[in-house]
Amino acid sequence: MRTAFVVSSIVRPYHTPHRLYSYRLHSQNMPKYPELCVFDLDACLWDKETFELSAPPSSPSHEILGDLNGRGRGVAGVRCGNDVLRLYPGSLLALQGHADGAYPGMKVALASSATTPAAERIARAALERLEVLPGGPTVWDLLMRDWDGTDVNQIGRQPPLSSNKAETHFPRLRGATGVRYDKMLYFDDCIWYDHCEMVASSCKEKDTKWGVVTVETPSGLGEKEWRIGLEKYATMRS
Repeated sequence: MRTAFVVSSIVRPYHTPHRLYSYRLHSQNMPKYPELCVFDLDACLWDKETFELSAPPSSPSHEILGDLNGRGRGVAGVRCGNDVLRLYPGSLLALQGHADGAYPGMKVALASSATTPAAERIARAALERLEVLPGGPTVWDLLMRDWDGTDVNQIGRQPPLSSNKAETHFPRLRGATGVRYDKMLYFDDCIWYDHCEMVASSCKEKDTKWGVVTVETPSGLGEKEWRIGLEKYATMRS
């Protein structure tokens, strides 16, 4: 399953950052962040494959409280049948920084090829309950905040989507957001398909010949992978 994320130029933080994040890039000039950061879901943003889960989290009793990266206790997991789905550490760190306004000019979105309609329903239900900070926002709240309540996310592979994100998810993201391919950063586990290569080679701008900057996360999005992604984008677009 695949997905995406971006931060607006007008910062409306939910909380004041409690510390300086070690992964922030330092230079005399403002760091260059992507205009749109896109995340895959399954085995990338979170630790499960949704097609293997049996039911969506549908009530507060399915919410699992836990530590949210030292920011307090909140909904750190959701029970989906017999399994608990949780965000990877790097995903939580990235989303918390986004909620704090740490990445000026960036927004986020999702690009996931969830295999079945049931998997898509489970994913959307989980996004609405998993908290980024204690008491909110949830992941879904951030996605809606960035786009003034419009759902630009591309989740699933039912028409008009497909299993090929380069052919369907990313062209639709570009159309829905107005963000150029060469202003995007994308994270994907690439376990089933090499979506990073497919997107990077196919989704390019005609004028610059540049495309989406991609980062593979075969073990999920960790703090190291998040930092590498920001540095890779800044280097390639400097």
